Amino acid sequence: MATLNVPPALTSPRDDAIQLYRAFKGFGCDTSAVINILAHRDSTQRMLIQQEYKTMYSGDLLKRLSSELSGKLETAVLLWMHDPPGRDAIIVKQGLSSDTLNLEAATEVICSRTPSQIQTFKQHYHAKFGVHLEHDIESHASGDHKQLLLAYVSVPRYEGREFDNQMAQNDAKALYKAGEKKLGTDEKTFIRIFSERSAAHLAAVNSAYHNMYGNSLKKAVKGETSGHFKHALLTILQCSENPAKYFAKVLRKAMKGLGTDDTTLITVVVTRTEIDMQYIKAEYLKKYKKTLNDAVHSETSGHYRAFLLALLGPNQ
Repeated sequence: MATLNVPPALTSPRDDAIQLYRAFKGFGCDTSAVINILAHRDSTQRMLIQQEYKTMYSGDLLKRLSSELSGKLETAVLLWMHDPPGRDAIIVKQGLSSDTLNLEAATEVICSRTPSQIQTFKQHYHAKFGVHLEHDIESHASGDHKQLLLAYVSVPRYEGREFDNQMAQNDAKALYKAGEKKLGTDEKTFIRIFSERSAAHLAAVNSAYHNMYGNSLKKAVKGETSGHFKHALLTILQCSENPAKYFAKVLRKAMKGLGTDDTTLITVVVTRTEIDMQYIKAEYLKKYKKTLNDAVHSETSGHYRAFLLALLGPNQ
């Protein structure tokens, strides 16, 4: 679990609530003070600050933040204020709603989470929105993509590191037969193996596939599938091997070329800060010979930049 870079002056949630209230008062908002406090508090602290704020000022801190901040900074801060499962639920719900349909964002969250993370955010999803996650997948996804997501959120998978080598080889064989070896693709086999096997097992299938057929399973998936289905399979596969490397790639893609995909940038930085950000930063530096902080610094500006960099922590 990543620890946040909490400044030495450890204040109480009550003090933080008072400081935030002061930052909102007067002419304009003291945005730097807001960033300084919130970016350095972990999930539990942020929840306690919200409770204290409500008790002392009988107001909703999230609503107040929403009215004081705007644009990308507002989006990032509001997302950060939730705990990880609540946040995942919000991103997936937005991705699976007709007016903000973003199947890519919903797929990314679902297919990159561990089975226990999925179970927790499914409960949050139902509690928050009064509807089951499966219902929304059923309504908004389609075809093989839908079948894969439905299986992925409902099959309990093993989370340990052990796997059976023989079984991994059998799966590699089955995937080869279902894909590269035949005309057309037997998607059901891909769905079954990708949704039922543990991350450690899938990583073993990947290396068995390479040893047996001299080709990577990733390349086979790219050649045999398309669209959201392909994206879901690749996310599952890459996260089974190295989630940090996968997210380093996602961040690079969001910042490459003309313009920045801020939605993706915000989502990844905010959702991974308390999970594996130091590993993502290391992978980013290794692969792109530039620190993630420097990349974010050159693609963003103002308070929005300050907030993301505060979440990222030291530039290394």
